[in-house]
Amino acid sequence: MYHTKKNHLTFIQSATICIANMPFAVKYSIFAIIATIINLATQELSTHIYTWHYYIEASIIAGTITGLVIKYILDKKYIFFYQTQNLSHDTRIFIIYSTMGIFTTVIFWGFEYGFHYAFDTKMMRYIGGILGLMIGYWLKYHLDKKYVFEQG
Repeated sequence: MYHTKKNHLTFIQSATICIANMPFAVKYSIFAIIATIINLATQELSTHIYTWHYYIEASIIAGTITGLVIKYILDKKYIFFYQTQNLSHDTRIFIIYSTMGIFTTVIFWGFEYGFHYAFDTKMMRYIGGILGLMIGYWLKYHLDKKYVFEQG
């Protein structure tokens, strides 16, 4: 059977339509979960790649960076529906977004480090990280709405 491109949605187009029709809370929660999984997966991977001094700290930094970039892309496009004018504008918005993330990163790292030192197990460190990220993402949304992706 012959299909033309006009009659056929790509996976990306279908996913975009699906995301656009999701309730806000569901969409934001899914994106937070995606960024959390990417963050923790990056941490786990980096602990296998880098095993020397400060490997925990290095893994937390690597996870934070990957989670930040993914969350920025998703938030900008699907949560705040924000379009940057050019690369320079996008870079400036990303810097402001990252700066707002400093506050929430302190919460996230505090929980993850606190659980690491209190319980001394990888599982509890990740649980602390998840709790810290949940609190941080809630706060981050409010900061981003007010200071980063303000409309008009």
